[in-house]
Amino acid sequence: MKLNHTLTDVRGVEVGHAQNEDALTGCTVILCRKGAVAGVDVRGGAPGTRETDLLNPINHVQKAHAIVLAGGSAFGLDAASGVMRYLEEHKIGFNAGAAKVPIVPSAILYDLSLGRADIRPDAAMGYEAAAAASFAPVTEGNIGAGTGASVGKMFGNALAMKAGLGTASMDAGGGVVVGALVAVNAFGDVFDPYIGVIVAGLRSGKIGPLRVGRANHFADTLTMMKKPIGRGILGFASRANTVIGVVATNAKLDKAQATKMAQMAQDGLARAIRPAHTMFDGDTIFALSTGTRRADVSLLGAVAAEAMTEAILRAARAAKPAGGLPGLNTE
Repeated sequence: MKLNHTLTDVRGVEVGHAQNEDALTGCTVILCRKGAVAGVDVRGGAPGTRETDLLNPINHVQKAHAIVLAGGSAFGLDAASGVMRYLEEHKIGFNAGAAKVPIVPSAILYDLSLGRADIRPDAAMGYEAAAAASFAPVTEGNIGAGTGASVGKMFGNALAMKAGLGTASMDAGGGVVVGALVAVNAFGDVFDPYIGVIVAGLRSGKIGPLRVGRANHFADTLTMMKKPIGRGILGFASRANTVIGVVATNAKLDKAQATKMAQMAQDGLARAIRPAHTMFDGDTIFALSTGTRRADVSLLGAVAAEAMTEAILRAARAAKPAGGLPGLNTE
């Protein structure tokens, strides 16, 4: 099976981005024109979401037609309205009799403090991202919902690093593919579990008279949280975070199984973000099933976790410097 190693390896899934590079914000649309069985897992303590209750397995509607990931904090939820307009124009949606109603769950991250707080993803930007959606390999880095993403923000932007959007896909065997896409905007650090090191996050340095960490090293958010300086600053960091993403497969799942895949994908987030799921993050992962192939949901969830870890690492390594923050991609 030949893969492009991004989310669009999953048949029926298109991805489109739109962003404002001056304001450092944007949105990403994951489009499923024929609909996809969907689930969600909200694990962070400060989520911003739309239509997630609909994805509960006990509720009626079975399929979503798009997922929207956006910056802009709660303002960015407006981007989903533009995606709904695009889908309605193309006669895509749940047949409610009098109209076809597009089902468009969404989640947001907080990027207002890095660029311009008065420019956020809106319905026009959501429409633009939906119109740009395609089956092409997904562009990574400072794009879409990752445009204004950053990590290591325990002390605000002073010692943070730029992160972005990343994606990965994996062959689960038997013709089954699992993909992941994520915008990484964590309170904590991006940690590579395969080599045991922080790759992006809270940098060492000085804030006023205080020195954070050792010179030329990552300060390590978890270590700093345990120190007196960290315990006194945590409330300051509570406004500017959240990791949001999607996992998808061409296997056949029902809503309960899709929810389980989303839950297991969060394990991959916890492997690569340290600490994860804090009260300062709104970590939210959606899951989509687009196909008819049979596969064990435990296998799919395990592979989804691996794909999520890889996508997070790619998001950090693809991020270019922006907004005064350093990034790993200096090409």
